[in-house]
Parts: sequence; C-alpha cells; structure tokens
Amino acid sequence: MAIDFTLAPEHEEIRRRVRTFIQETVAPAVSGFDDEERVTSRDEYLRVIFGLREKARAEGLWLPHMPEEWGGMGLGHVELAMVQSEAAKTRLGPWILNCSAPDEGNMHTLLHWGTEEQKEKYLRPLLDGVKMSCFAMTEPEVAGSDPTLIRTHAVKDGDEWVINGHKWFISNARRASFAILIARTEPDVPEGSRGANTAFIVDLPQEGWNDVREIETMHGSTGHSEIVITDLRVHDSQILGGRGNGHRLGQYRLGPARLAHCMRWISQAETALDMMVDRALNRYSHGSLLAEKQGIQWMIADSAMELYQCKLMVLHAASKIDKGEDFRTEVSMAKHFVANSLNRIVDRAIQVHGALGYSTDTPLAKMLQHARWARFADGADEIHQMRIAERTIAAYRSTGSTSAATGGLPL
Repeated sequence: MAIDFTLAPEHEEIRRRVRTFIQETVAPAVSGFDDEERVTSRDEYLRVIFGLREKARAEGLWLPHMPEEWGGMGLGHVELAMVQSEAAKTRLGPWILNCSAPDEGNMHTLLHWGTEEQKEKYLRPLLDGVKMSCFAMTEPEVAGSDPTLIRTHAVKDGDEWVINGHKWFISNARRASFAILIARTEPDVPEGSRGANTAFIVDLPQEGWNDVREIETMHGSTGHSEIVITDLRVHDSQILGGRGNGHRLGQYRLGPARLAHCMRWISQAETALDMMVDRALNRYSHGSLLAEKQGIQWMIADSAMELYQCKLMVLHAASKIDKGEDFRTEVSMAKHFVANSLNRIVDRAIQVHGALGYSTDTPLAKMLQHARWARFADGADEIHQMRIAERTIAAYRSTGSTSAATGGLPL
C-alpha cells in the first residue's frame, strides 16, 4: 500500500498561487483592520474585502472545495488541505476564497442533500458569493454535542410546519440570508435515538425567527447569535434531505467540516512556531540567545513534532475521504489532536515572547483566544475521545486487533 502525499505539478502550482495571492495581495490589504471593530469606516472595510473576493475569482482561486461544474476548483481533500492552510495564514483568507465556515459546510450539504430547486435557490447564491448562511443546531438547554436531545420541535400543519425552540452560538446568523435549521419532527422516536430530527431551510429574515443577541465570547462579540424561534412557519418543500434525516445530514456535514477546521488550525500553529523560532533567534538573555537554551529548544522541538503529527493525520484522513473510505475515526483523532496541539504551540510561543506575547502587540494573544474554542467546536474533546474508544473496542471485538482503529496502516 503506497502512501504518497506528493502533490501533482498542477496542484503544487495552485499552492504557489494561493500562497502568493495571500502574501502579496490579501495580507497587505487587510493588515490595517485585523479586527473589524478597529476599522474607522465600515464602507471601506467592505469595499476592500469584496474587492479581494473579485480578485480571487479572477485569479481562479474561487471555491477550491467545490466541483468544477459548480464553478469551483474541483480539488480533493488532500489538495484542499494545502489551499486551506495557505489561506488561513490571514484571518480573512478562507473567506476571500469563499471556503470558510459555515458556508463551506452548507455548500457541501446542499450539493449532496438538496433538490434541484433548492440548489438553484440557495446553493447557487452561496457559490456566487452574494449570500451567506448559517447552521442552527446547538441549543442552550441540552448538550450541543448530542443532537439526539434537541428540543426545538416542528409540528405539521397542512402543508406547513410550525417550529418553536431555542438556538444559540449560531455563527453568521445576523449576516445569513437563510439557515439550515435542525428540529425534532418525530415525537414517537425515543429521546436519544436517531431519526427524530429533520433539517429545514429557513429564509431570513422571517417572522418567528427572533435574533436575541450576539453572544460575547473570550475574543469579543463576533457573530455567534442566540435565536428564539416562536411559531415560525416553513413550507413542507423547505425540508432538506428528507424527513427524519436531520441527524444523518448533520453528521455528513460535520465530518469533512471538522477536517477543514484542522487544515486552517495547522496554518495558525505553523505561524506560532515560526514566531517562536524567530523570537528565540533574536532575543538575548543571560549570556546567550534564547535559541541556545535547552529549555527553549525543548519547546521548539515539541512544537515541531506535534505539527508534523498534525499534518500527517490531516493528510491521511483527507486521503480516506477522497477514496470513499470510512474516515470517522481518523477525523475524530485529527480534530482532537490538532485542536490541542494548536493550543499548546501558541501557548509556548507566548511563553517564549514573554510579556510581549501576552500583549496585543503580536497576534499571539488573539490566536490563543481563538485556539481555545477549537477544543469544543464541532465536538468537544471528550466526545471525540469517547467515539475513538468505542471504535477501537469494536475493532478489537470484531477482528481481535485494534489495527483498524489506528488508521488501518500497513505497519
């Protein structure tokens, strides 16, 4: 079994083009407003970022994750990994290329589950970059990592559904033209069982969809909304993927989306490691450069080894997706490991920078705030550990070996 992550020449050329575009076009243009709150003119902010999107489209770097017949670059997940990691060298990079969450995952979902009418009405504007979307699943009353407990419910009334419930941490809700909403439609299915939920496409704004607030987080108020849904009416034709398939649809959406997050987090971890080494090579203390001190060398070595592991795990999981193999365990492992490595590597970089790293004079402090979110986004650490353990035990029971649960690799 050959494992070869070498990029074809045409894909290596794409990586070079993405890197050049991000470094020479995007980064200089957005350097003055890494935080939207600091922009003196919102009109100027929007003019710049939408202008960058037009440049990305003109450069042929638009929609790297979508098929060519839908206007995308038609890349597989292995090739997408290098595009996402290059794009994420700047905060807005993935959005400029139109491959950022939550729209990226919603595009895949609509392409796979949508009717032709739904694709034209909702997917096409997302691909054209003229509309944005959100995915409404998490609720404050129940564990967000267990969608079988969802309390938001939809009741059939003729050819419509009446929906009531409570959602929160709904990213992008205030900017969205529509939501993919998960609600319980099958009251006879026991709680905790699959098959009780259905996905609906909800046009926004709409009566009954009440945006209560943007939730302030560790890194500020950044578009994670709390929504109260009161007697919201949705036509039966707005069901996405069939009645009772909400759980399956959600899992289909979140698997590759988790790996796409990992691709972007690797970029941030690599940036932090670069900054750590640069600081160590240029900071003199107690008779030598920091880079010559064993304690600092250990931090650098640990970070380099972890980043190497992260890259291999993401590439292997991506290759399994491209081959149509079962990738659930590998993606869970990658998501858990990359998220935790990101936190550790950024934290070490802050330590090597000393008080400067704790300040906002470098991007490290903000990077650490964002990194902390990674350990529970799209499944908390403990949920992934539970699933990994379950599949490892199941593999041993089935075959007498845990090999299938550790990548199924030939060693």
